[in-house]
Amino acid sequence: MTLDPVQFEGITQLARRINQSVDETDQQQFVRTVWEEFLDPLADDGRVVLEPLGEQRRCEVAIDDVALQDPEFQSSHGLDSGTINPTSFKNGLVLDVAQAAMASSPSDLDLHRDRTVVVTAHVSDKMSKDVSTDWTQWDEGNTDRRILQAPRVSRFEESVVHELGLYLAESHHALEHADAVDDLFVLDGPIYPKGMLNWTDRAPELADLLQDEQEPRDVIANYVELVETFVEREVPLVGFVKNPTTKAITRTLRETGQEAPWVNDTAFFTRVLEQVEFAEREGPNGDSSRERTRATDVLTFTNWFRSRGGADRFLSADGDAFGVERSLDPEDYEVTFFPIYDPRDDLLYRIEAPYAFTKSADCRERLAMQLLADVAAERGPPLSVQKADELARISAEGTDSLRSGRSDVQH
Repeated sequence: MTLDPVQFEGITQLARRINQSVDETDQQQFVRTVWEEFLDPLADDGRVVLEPLGEQRRCEVAIDDVALQDPEFQSSHGLDSGTINPTSFKNGLVLDVAQAAMASSPSDLDLHRDRTVVVTAHVSDKMSKDVSTDWTQWDEGNTDRRILQAPRVSRFEESVVHELGLYLAESHHALEHADAVDDLFVLDGPIYPKGMLNWTDRAPELADLLQDEQEPRDVIANYVELVETFVEREVPLVGFVKNPTTKAITRTLRETGQEAPWVNDTAFFTRVLEQVEFAEREGPNGDSSRERTRATDVLTFTNWFRSRGGADRFLSADGDAFGVERSLDPEDYEVTFFPIYDPRDDLLYRIEAPYAFTKSADCRERLAMQLLADVAAERGPPLSVQKADELARISAEGTDSLRSGRSDVQH
């Protein structure tokens, strides 16, 4: 069913009326107050959940200038994983297939061919035998593959198979190819498996999996080992988060009695970093409205922050990482981040890195300038991450063939 032009215009008028009823001036003032008074540090019941590294500040760089600057790192490697998304069958089986790939800039075609493939299955029949396998090699040794049977749950089967497979494929591939990275390693997404760590806040049944089952803890252990590997090699590891959904600041403010009007921390930082001007405009019928204009020639960003709220609390110095053994100083695993706002597409990116790297002011500066240059030039993730995304993506035809069991489709 489609909307007629007159219906579309009516809906537009309603949306405009709702938008005009929100007092953006008051909201912007509260954003400014939070930025200036609440974040250095932000505490929840006496526990610091957010604090700036170095001076708290907002900055800008001209897009055209930063895009042309010399790179801080001579090469970059990116890694991504993709899935067909969970598929349910009539016999109760829930299945997902994940594929991970690494790419580099400049390109390394041999590296680009390598893959990690994980088939994750949830079997509801308690009498069925475990279908899990060990890692095996395929395609002349270029592909590592494994079947993983997910822990049995009565709900959330699709989430369990999807996130276990996705993060296992990503972390295994990263560890297997860590030696290929010389200068900078960028994960397409956060530096830890946040989709899985967030199980603790979704439902008790999912939280129990993280405490009681070996498979999720093995995945978390992989990410801990990944941090340790790159710290030992003195090669920075960062995560490029394209659609951050964190709510640590928002939730903490609300729990301390503040009426945070935004949906999540992305909305907050967007308001902090967006540069807008308002002007009164008179309409053809004599009615007036406020016209909103956004500056689009600069990237804006903040200092780095150390985060111990939300899912980040589990890998903080006072978190237990679900019992996973850690060999470095516990602070070294803590999540640090800074946001980049790109006004050209009205998008906010979150750049993450372990504190082991960002406790150095020089490393923070180099990483920030490298990622700002990447965003300016690519209008999105670094080129190595874009290449990895293309390699790891499973096409619609490939998804259909995997779900139907056919093997006559090019993926």
